[in-house]
Amino acid sequence: MSNFVGQALRGEALTVYGDGLQTRSFCYVADLVDGIMRMMNQDEHNGPINLGNPGEFTMLELAEMVKELVDPTIDIKFLPATPDDPMKRKPDITKAKNLLGWEPQDPPQGGAQTHGAGLPRAHCQRQREEGQLMFGVRRFVSKRH
Repeated sequence: MSNFVGQALRGEALTVYGDGLQTRSFCYVADLVDGIMRMMNQDEHNGPINLGNPGEFTMLELAEMVKELVDPTIDIKFLPATPDDPMKRKPDITKAKNLLGWEPQDPPQGGAQTHGAGLPRAHCQRQREEGQLMFGVRRFVSKRH
């Protein structure tokens, strides 16, 4: 995600590998910390428990969202797929739900939004012109466009 935001803020084409249909899931750090704390504060369950957000987005969807939010005039450039890039990344959080009573509180689509979202497009343009990157300026927006 940060690669797309950085490329968009620099006015570069967004780089998508393969057809862009490989999926990723995103989770807020606060949600992950909550899950870790629940695991640490109990003694009944040992062993691995997956934490994460089961909401998935294709890399192409993510690139299109970043493009729309930061600079709708930039292009999306397709490059050959990398051989070790998994097609799907989606955590199975069944154990976390059942054993810890945990699941992400922010909606699944919220984690797929860009760092600069919620900032006016003019602000993104000014930041780009001044050569400043906005990573971490705002947390992800919670509504999908």
